[in-house]
Amino acid sequence: MVKTVTGSGEWRGWRAATESALYGTDGFYRRPEGPAGHFRTSVHASPLFADAVARLLCRVDQALGRPASLDFVDMAAGRGELVTGVLAALPADVAARTRAYAVEIAARPEGLAHRIEWLPEPPPQVTGLLFANEWLDNVPVEVAEVDSAGVVRLVLVRDDGTERLGEPVSGAEAQWLARWWPLAHEQGLRAEIGLPRDSAWASAVSRVARGLAVAVDYAHTADARPPFGTLTGFREGRETPPVPDGSCDITAHVALDACAEAGAHAMPNARAGAEAAVRGVGADPAPGVGAGTGAEAAGAPVGARADALTGAEVGTSAGAHDNAPARAEPDPEAATGAQAGAEPGTPARAKTDALASTETGAPPSAHNDTPAGAESDAPAGAQAGAKPGTPARASVDVPAADGGGAAGGAACAPPGVRLLSQRDALRALGIVGVRPPLTLAGTDPSAYVRALARAGEAAELTAPGGLGDFGWLVQPVGIPNPLGLPDPTG
Repeated sequence: MVKTVTGSGEWRGWRAATESALYGTDGFYRRPEGPAGHFRTSVHASPLFADAVARLLCRVDQALGRPASLDFVDMAAGRGELVTGVLAALPADVAARTRAYAVEIAARPEGLAHRIEWLPEPPPQVTGLLFANEWLDNVPVEVAEVDSAGVVRLVLVRDDGTERLGEPVSGAEAQWLARWWPLAHEQGLRAEIGLPRDSAWASAVSRVARGLAVAVDYAHTADARPPFGTLTGFREGRETPPVPDGSCDITAHVALDACAEAGAHAMPNARAGAEAAVRGVGADPAPGVGAGTGAEAAGAPVGARADALTGAEVGTSAGAHDNAPARAEPDPEAATGAQAGAEPGTPARAKTDALASTETGAPPSAHNDTPAGAESDAPAGAQAGAKPGTPARASVDVPAADGGGAAGGAACAPPGVRLLSQRDALRALGIVGVRPPLTLAGTDPSAYVRALARAGEAAELTAPGGLGDFGWLVQPVGIPNPLGLPDPTG
């Protein structure tokens, strides 16, 4: 519910306030220390993440027929950690053909390899892999709240974080809420209006001529939206109230199912269909998709984290997508890697607290018989300065890769598009936290220690209640699904 204390400064919507706080002249993301100075993502947690992305790029390369020039675009590149790691992990022949782009609004960091092009927006045409790790959660959005009369209104904020309610939500924003995040007439319910994120993702996907677009973020789906939203802040590794004065990160979980539909309409075949419909040939464009989704969106600026205003505005009809149940809150005492600096008794959090995985008997393809190499409990999983995010109640499981209990939700995604958890995505790429056999310790102690450390890192990246709960939106453009997973839509 909105704050009632007296504040200072002008009243603005959260979208404008966040834009200024994060990306203004003295904004949070222009600071020299970069994001890693305040929180740690999967990229910072382990080089295994870059290894997995490199494997994915190799699969895209194979699906494309090994082109003479292969593009890798790292959206929201921070200080270039992921793109640097991916290039280092690629086989020599693939690395030699790879053109690497780091997309970020901050200045190019010193010491970055000269071969990496540093851009404020993605290149106009991509043949390869566009990878957006924790980009969309920092695309600024408006926040809406239900008032005492049951009316959904925009939340206005001052620079010190003081809030009050503004005008009723209307137009395209109201349409988006009606479709993707309908609010009951109960005072205090809140939602983040993800329309700018849909537009940003559609614009990014429209740059991919052939290949794959992937967005990785903490996410929720239409039948399990958090009732009070997920807007929060981070400063120096700790969660903090979101204050739009440039002193902290401001983030909110992503409605990846809405982004998936917007991106599907931005793909080349969808644009061609829309153009044919305009000429009176073929099917009508999908309802609620603006004409700007297509060719116009292809020329839209998409800053590494900025708003990408040009693009599709999606959402006119009501309807739930992705029937993923909410994940239960993890037991904080079950964590083997407690967040450094946390207060005693602090509950486990959903963002990147990276609770160490204690699952046993979980080989990549089954969950029945416990093998000798059970899933690691990540002995090195203690994470200093992690980006913990919103409480665990705010995150949900996205559809499982194996088409299990959440397969019905996955079937609601556009054809060819997959929504799955990071746990399942990384397992499909060979990242599994399996302890090495004890016999190795007797024959090659050094190799055993290295394998055990790798298992711990893999377990952290795939841990339920932590990094493993990230949602992956995987969107092929003109190629088969490179994760090797069946398309649940058939």
